[in-house]
Formats: sequence, C-alpha cells, structure tokens
Amino acid sequence: MQDPYRLSECIIKKIKSETKDTNTYTLAFSNGSFISEEEFKPGRFILLSIFGFGEAAFSLSSLIQDGTFETTIRKVGNFTQKLHSCKEGDKLYMRGPYGEGWPLDKAEGKDVLLVAGGIGLAPLKPVILYIAKNRSKYGRLEILYGARTPNDMIFTSEFEAWRKIPNSILRLTVDAVPRGVKWNYKVGVVPILFEDMETTPDNAIVMTCGPEIMMHFVVKGLIAKGFSEDQIYVSLERRMKCGIAQCGHCQIGKKYVCKDGPVFAYSEIKGLPDLII
Repeated sequence: MQDPYRLSECIIKKIKSETKDTNTYTLAFSNGSFISEEEFKPGRFILLSIFGFGEAAFSLSSLIQDGTFETTIRKVGNFTQKLHSCKEGDKLYMRGPYGEGWPLDKAEGKDVLLVAGGIGLAPLKPVILYIAKNRSKYGRLEILYGARTPNDMIFTSEFEAWRKIPNSILRLTVDAVPRGVKWNYKVGVVPILFEDMETTPDNAIVMTCGPEIMMHFVVKGLIAKGFSEDQIYVSLERRMKCGIAQCGHCQIGKKYVCKDGPVFAYSEIKGLPDLII
C-alpha cells in the first residue's frame, strides 16, 4: 500500500441524487494520482477531505474502473453538509482505501445473502457488482433490503439490472408507506424478509450492513434459522479519524474498526463493549 497519510486529488465527475438527503459522488483521480484496483476491495473505506474544512470516512459504493469510483453519502453533519454543497468539477482529497473488506474469497462456491438497511446498502453494492462480474464463482445471490419509506431507498434505478443477474433475487421492504405512494412489496422491518428467504445455512455466507439495532435483529434471526456466527459478516460504522489504528477513536475492546474491520465475522465481535449487535 502507498503511504497511508498521502492525499490523492480527486475531481467530482458526477453527482447523482439518491434521496432528499443522500447523493452518490462519482470521483476520478487527477494530477497523476493513481491507486490500484486491488486496493479498492468491496467493503473497504476512504477518508475524504476538503481543505480548510475537515475530513471524514465513507464507504466505497462501486468498483473502481479506469481511476473512477463512487461513494454514497448522506447529509448528517457539518462535513457532509459542506460536501453536499459541492458541484461537479470541484476537487476533493482522498486517503486510503483502508481496512478489511467483505470476504469474497471465502464466499466463492457458496450462496451469498446480502442484508441491508437504509444507506447500509452502499458498502454492499460493490459486492453485487463484483459477483455479477464474476458470476461463475458464486452460487445464488439473494439481496434483502429495507428502508424507512420507498422514498428513502437508494440505488432504485439499479434494481432492475440486479434482478437480471443470473440466479439472483432482490427482496424489498419498508417500515411505512406514506399516503399516495405506490408500493408493491413488503411492509415491515428488514427481518420480515426472512419469511420468504430462499438462502439456507447449508452452503452460504451472509454479509449485512445497516443501523446496529437492525443488524442485532438480523443476526438474531439468522442464528435462529441455523446460520452459524462464523457465516455472518457485519460492517461496523464508527468515527474513524486516522484510518490506521493510531488515534483510538474507533476502538471497541481490543478491535480497531478502521484496521481490523470495518467488516468482521460476527463471531469476532460478539460480546464486545458498546456494541448493540
């Protein structure tokens, strides 16, 4: 890996609105900056900075291609509010990618179950793209996704393409449907999708991301269905500052989310302090 403190200059090539408070940014390296595809493993994260304003960690929401990649960001604080005021053509600076990603090597030859809530679909989208690109290496792909309302779902324009991936299933649910909004799928929290789930524990691996309270019930429900703690992988979100396990901001027990994660087997983190899962 390159110098972990080195900043790479990026240009915002495209901004796509996903919801009223969430955008997907297509970024491209500029000024000769380059990072290899091997570094952009699905599930890893980057640190974006705006000079004179600050820096924050975000997941990758695409594979990298020809030096171009995506990150999907919800407006929740001062830095993301500043980022949402940026325009196409503006410069950002990036460190990383950092951390441990999704276990795609371990998943080869197995069925893959993805369970996401809200913006937690963002770090799982590269898994979908990777499996589609390397389809013969994996079994059934089943995607379970939920959000607060239909208007809070991200990547909706890509759902049809995901449904066309051979041997794949996309199941959707929302907590509530506002009056006047058309919705033809489930209504309820994400684990309600387990009622129709086709993936079984026999030869499968699970990857889940979303609010910790959601993942708590997802893990609980999967274990009740016979999945083992080693089969379930979760992606944790913490206030990661340095990205290289030096500042301690993201430490949970003996684990550093930025270095040991953000992706962990549930068996690794079960019972750690300050963790709802």
